[in-house]
Amino acid sequence: MGLIERLWAAGEMPFRDGLYRPDDTGLELHVDGPGAYHPDAGQPIPFRLGGSVDVALAVAEDGCTEVHPNFESPLPDGAGWMSGGGSGMGNIGYLARLDADRSLRWIAVMFCSNPFVGVRHEGATAVFTNDWRNCLTLDLTVPALA
Repeated sequence: MGLIERLWAAGEMPFRDGLYRPDDTGLELHVDGPGAYHPDAGQPIPFRLGGSVDVALAVAEDGCTEVHPNFESPLPDGAGWMSGGGSGMGNIGYLARLDADRSLRWIAVMFCSNPFVGVRHEGATAVFTNDWRNCLTLDLTVPALA
């Protein structure tokens, strides 16, 4: 069991923006808001993936934080689940894709997204809503998110 799997099993996640996988690989994740600094409810949340992240270094430098789930929703095709919520400080949000047996496929940690409170599915697209009613739309067929 890798570091990310151990953290997830313990109800924790890295305390650094990133898309993390159970094989301890990761990608940079950039979210410009919104949250307390972008109070325009109903605005789309920008989401960009970047280069590789050294997962062990990210955890060593920034530590971890608790996972506070707000929802778990089955994927329409029955292939798994989406989970979302936040963490201690109120500005941190996370999304996690789980397999059908609820094992972790990936977790996206976003320091400035605010906690996610729900999801609706439109085919292979998932539209997540945070606690400010802002939306993050992800195409779950994109290789990094599949």
